[in-house]
Amino acid sequence: MHSEADWAAATRKFQQSLGDSWGKAMQSFQQMDLPQGGQTGAPAPLSFAPEKLQQLRQAYLNEASELWNQGLQPKTSTDRRFTGAAWNANPVAAFSASAYLLNARTLLGLADAVEADAKTKARLRFAVEQWMAASAPSNFMALNAEAQSKAIETKGESIAQGMKNLLADIQQGHVSMTDESLFEVGRNVATTEGAVVFENELFQLIEYKPSGKQVYERPFLFVPPCINKFYILDLQPENSLIKYVVDQGHRTFVVSWRNADESVQDKTWDDYIDDAAIKAIEVVREITGAKKINALGFCVGGTILSTALAALAARDEKPVASATFLTTLLDFSDTGILDLFIDEPMVKYREMQMGKGGLLKGQELATTFSFLRPNDLVWNYVVGNYLKGETPPPFDLLYWNSDSTNLPGPMYTWYLRNTYFENNLVKPGKCKVAGQKIDLSSIDMPVYIYGSREDHIVPIAGAYASTRHLPGKKRFVMGASGHIAGVINPPAKNKRSYWTNDARSGAARSGKMPASVDDWIAGAKEHPGSWWPDWAGWLKGNAGKLVAAPKGYGKGAKYKAIEPAPGRYVKAKA
Repeated sequence: MHSEADWAAATRKFQQSLGDSWGKAMQSFQQMDLPQGGQTGAPAPLSFAPEKLQQLRQAYLNEASELWNQGLQPKTSTDRRFTGAAWNANPVAAFSASAYLLNARTLLGLADAVEADAKTKARLRFAVEQWMAASAPSNFMALNAEAQSKAIETKGESIAQGMKNLLADIQQGHVSMTDESLFEVGRNVATTEGAVVFENELFQLIEYKPSGKQVYERPFLFVPPCINKFYILDLQPENSLIKYVVDQGHRTFVVSWRNADESVQDKTWDDYIDDAAIKAIEVVREITGAKKINALGFCVGGTILSTALAALAARDEKPVASATFLTTLLDFSDTGILDLFIDEPMVKYREMQMGKGGLLKGQELATTFSFLRPNDLVWNYVVGNYLKGETPPPFDLLYWNSDSTNLPGPMYTWYLRNTYFENNLVKPGKCKVAGQKIDLSSIDMPVYIYGSREDHIVPIAGAYASTRHLPGKKRFVMGASGHIAGVINPPAKNKRSYWTNDARSGAARSGKMPASVDDWIAGAKEHPGSWWPDWAGWLKGNAGKLVAAPKGYGKGAKYKAIEPAPGRYVKAKA
């Protein structure tokens, strides 16, 4: 038995240790010399706002003392990593979780108290978030009460299975987010019926079988992102945007990008514009005999499509009647969290590394995007797969997310400098692509621009910024959720919602839109369900009359069917 005096002495010792811990934390932070706002040269030492620092110190000491005084009493956490019954039933585990959350809040508060420019503060906060996500007690078998409980219940079988999962993931080179053995491209994802009707060293062009006896006279071309595989648009029949477009009566084509290897490691942005996007438009027109087509660009595919349209306009060619841009950046003024990674030293390093040739490995890109949401897309699976020995449930979108693609180094470094770093695409005549000076104001056609409200890759303000540079009739729509889930939202699911601002329709017709996305949102109306029908109605108005559907794929000997969809390019692994 300990006396009251012993407890008081222990409390004083603990409080002294808190002061020491605070001092060490401050010393560590002040030694974290970071470049200020991406500037080159010697880094500046960090300094803190004194009033914020004092508030943080006092709050930390108060909360830590309260935690100590509560002892090992059961505690309930609202953080989903620690909400399981096993955490609440294990006093030591519950205490470690509470102490961790206190430290996390304090360290993030310290990051916010730093006196520095916005970019430096954002970088510091990102670094602290990564550190705290990695150091959570839930990530360690010795501290994870749920993993320990499961090991006891299964008599060690969960630990053995976890080791098997770890070895399998090491062999495949990435953390499993789903049971990948249950999916196969062409068997149960990317199954819309069609055929490859053209290919070169950069892409295959797939034509899809019409679902009715008639199609609209203007064919439709999808230009998906080249940093991922096209079948995000064709996961399964019930959530396939490609199938939806086919069923709406459009003669549909899609660019299936090649998963870059050493044979194309010297390809440039110019090649992706002239020999891919422009070539795809040309082939679709030749196959269908249409004077004009409609086109859609998704994410980087939208940046490629817009560049191609501007290059064509500079040649006095306007083969596209309308364009749709889904979660696309044309103006890179607001790139969200990705801006943290971009500065002159980083861009120069990449240019030296692969600007003249080489490959950006797909797994590097995939890892970067995963660590933008580390708890959800990294540590969640580390805990489930390895500590608990679980197999993640089947999920087509996460299977696609793990199916990464390589990019040619010169293409990637041009994109990096001229978009994310220097934002040159929106500067008329600044970029010369495919032999032409690029001016986005030459893309004078009806456009449908979609942005997702919670998108962390293309922030909603970044998506909306395209309205300032495209002079034609515009319709802007905002969907709920993020970069992928907001786009892949089929009507049959009746999930989420979207927003329109029809009060501004007259302004949109005249080419004018509210100055900012906040102004647009202020007058917007929310609609339940999918944005797809809204877009389908808009697209129908630009599709022309109905004509007889083709009886076969391609056209003559020049564009005959090469192989069934989805083709072999999409099956190549990085």
